[in-house]
Amino acid sequence: MFKIVEAPDPVLNTVCEPCDVGDKSLLRIAKNMAKLMYANNGCGIAAPQVGINKRLVVIDVDWDGEHAATRNPIFLVNPEIVELAGEPVSDREACLSCPGISVPVTRQPWARVSYFDLDGEEWEIEGDELLGRCLQHEIDHLSGRTLFESCDADVRIRALQAYDQARELGAKPGDSSIEV
Repeated sequence: MFKIVEAPDPVLNTVCEPCDVGDKSLLRIAKNMAKLMYANNGCGIAAPQVGINKRLVVIDVDWDGEHAATRNPIFLVNPEIVELAGEPVSDREACLSCPGISVPVTRQPWARVSYFDLDGEEWEIEGDELLGRCLQHEIDHLSGRTLFESCDADVRIRALQAYDQARELGAKPGDSSIEV
């Protein structure tokens, strides 16, 4: 089982390498990422968050946080944003790699993403609200962007200070009690 890499680990600021589409070892990695995401009440996780420098993401925005029967993870290999639309909206985001805080991040509300599934088939997914935001957040991780690089510059200093405080208080992945 993997463990979540937490900021300021430099692996989180590394641009990830593409996966070999159809690589059978990705199934094991993706399933372990999903287990870790669910165990920490996340709705998305990217490979660099478990120390793997690959373009692999797991998302499940429909999971109710409680019942295993509601789990329906989407595994995205080499995801790329194709289109963003809508007036940018600021909303709070938390991150498993930045435990203890939630930060306002401004994003366009709708995203369309192309990706490959674990069998090597090409797909597109589109979503708004939480799914659109989650797709953008996780793909940011693949480009070496954390929550801190995604928020406005004026919020970043407060976010870093709140994060230091949360770490001192023992925040664990999945915690987001301090709002910036």
